[in-house]
Amino acid sequence: MFSTQLQITRNSISYDTLTNLTSKALPLKILTMDSLFTQNVCDEPEDIPITHEPVWILGQKYNAIKELEAIRSDIMSKFWFTYRKGFVPIGGCSSTFTSDKGWGCMLRCGQMVLGQALLRLHLGKDWRWMPDTRDSTYLNILSRFEDKRAAPFSIHQIALTGASEGKEVGQWFGPNTIAQVLKRLVVYDDWSSITIHVALDNTVIVNDILRQCRVDSATTVEVDGEVPLKTPSQWKPLLLLIPLRLGLSEINPVYINGLKTSFQISQSLGVIGGKPNLALYFIGCVGEEVICLDPHTTQKSGSVGKKLDENEIELDATYHCKAASRFPITGMDPSVALCFFCPTEKDFKSLCRSMQEMLITPEKQPLLELCSERLAQWSLAEEAVNDTRASSSLLDFEHVDRQYDTSDEDFELIG
Repeated sequence: MFSTQLQITRNSISYDTLTNLTSKALPLKILTMDSLFTQNVCDEPEDIPITHEPVWILGQKYNAIKELEAIRSDIMSKFWFTYRKGFVPIGGCSSTFTSDKGWGCMLRCGQMVLGQALLRLHLGKDWRWMPDTRDSTYLNILSRFEDKRAAPFSIHQIALTGASEGKEVGQWFGPNTIAQVLKRLVVYDDWSSITIHVALDNTVIVNDILRQCRVDSATTVEVDGEVPLKTPSQWKPLLLLIPLRLGLSEINPVYINGLKTSFQISQSLGVIGGKPNLALYFIGCVGEEVICLDPHTTQKSGSVGKKLDENEIELDATYHCKAASRFPITGMDPSVALCFFCPTEKDFKSLCRSMQEMLITPEKQPLLELCSERLAQWSLAEEAVNDTRASSSLLDFEHVDRQYDTSDEDFELIG
């Protein structure tokens, strides 16, 4: 995965320089008739195609011809968590893990999903990031993902939680692994104010989720971005993760329409997945292609703090991607996790209706099932066994023969 990095490199070269470099390396056939009708790579990044087909970004529909800048602003406002280097060793001073390059891509994708849930909860769906953004709530959210042990959702906490469940630091995570690890971590962060439900066996049990989210009191809003305010509430904001296996070595075509449709649902937080051995965070689709944020860029680690000096301002910008990647949906790895966020019970009920009407009823082979209650033969004991198995082995929906990826070996950005 290096398309984004190539775009960044190309866009930084002037037209004259590019022409000179190209003329030295290739025969002088630059201004052919074909090239007259081909967009020059220096003019625009190739992140979003100029097409009449709708562009969907996490439940928001766009027109690429009329709203290209709005699409890019939306994408840039998402957190872009990538490989980092130079952080405090994971696991203590004797550890050599001061970077997650080559193994942390799925961990970073999990951070992106959770970060987006927090942005949507605390700042709203229409909030947009700008280079001069210093909103205290935004900075508070970002600080929770810093590369240090004390941050509740840091690469350190995620890797060590995985290790406590049988995934050694440095091992590749799959969609179900990251879902189970995040489920454990959010319990310890009252300010973030959410709960995670991982739906197993391709089935969403509605009443299980209602029982999990309905509470007498929940941390729902913050007074000044720092101190959580506990107010009477009947709902704990829900991040719903649904690990799925949609084929053996590649996605079964019967699931493709449903997968594209999932991005159209208002509560969508995208899809955790990737290409074989490369984890990606899919945030939308256009035509037969998916749009994703790619974590395979190595950047320096550091703290944004309160974003007061030039270094902190520059570091904050590294958490936002200027140009997303895209590729055919048929190239996706079949192991995925659908992600949805429901800040209120009304949102959850709306999600259930949308799932039934858009993902289940129209499809010959639906992505998932929606049930009000679990099957009668599922006893509480069996439930406990299944939950333990899912959380401890952390192998469901994953390829056990995956190797560490080195996709950015020759395209590392040194910051």
